[in-house]
Amino acid sequence: MKSVLVIGMGILGRQLAYKMQEMGNAVMVIDKNEDLIQELSDKFKDAMVGDCTNEGVLRSVGINNFDYCFVAIGEDFYASLEITSILKELGAKHVISKAKLQRQATFLKQIGADEVFYPEKEIAEKLAVRYNATNIFDFIELTSDYSIFEIPILPKWIHKTIMDVNVRRSYNINIIAIKNGSTINPAPTGNYTFCKDDHIVVIGKPSDVFKLTAKIEQN
Repeated sequence: MKSVLVIGMGILGRQLAYKMQEMGNAVMVIDKNEDLIQELSDKFKDAMVGDCTNEGVLRSVGINNFDYCFVAIGEDFYASLEITSILKELGAKHVISKAKLQRQATFLKQIGADEVFYPEKEIAEKLAVRYNATNIFDFIELTSDYSIFEIPILPKWIHKTIMDVNVRRSYNINIIAIKNGSTINPAPTGNYTFCKDDHIVVIGKPSDVFKLTAKIEQN
């Protein structure tokens, strides 16, 4: 179990706090909007009204006791900068701050943010990849070079094994799981025989995966 502080109860902050708590973590939430905190007080044991640009507010909660501090403020970038800086000055172990632009991310990193996330940018990139090809069902970027994709199999693979198809050599990708409906087979062996409606979860370069999905469209 982790101890987590989420500052800023906008849509992102609330969903993050709910999910972290649902996963068994101890979550404290803070927002300067008293009505909003009152609304959330029955969901979170630790819910506090406070303006976190005030060092005294953050000092009062014992920042160094949290494993992670999320600054989920999107509209007031100056406040996000100030809060991130104060958190690091008070000894926060790990600060994750929200940014909308690359320039904002640069400033947040310069003042001490351990990580910066771009929810709008990440969603936009995922949607662009998802709808660039009709046969990409999910996508997770790992690095600038490699990503994880969920794609259907080629019809000609049905009744053949992974070893028969030789996916790694033929298509330069690695299969990490097989999905069929709600059933998933993690780390399938080379003897796995492809079935109709199978999807493969693969890791590889986007260019190689797109070449394969283009072949699917042609079939």
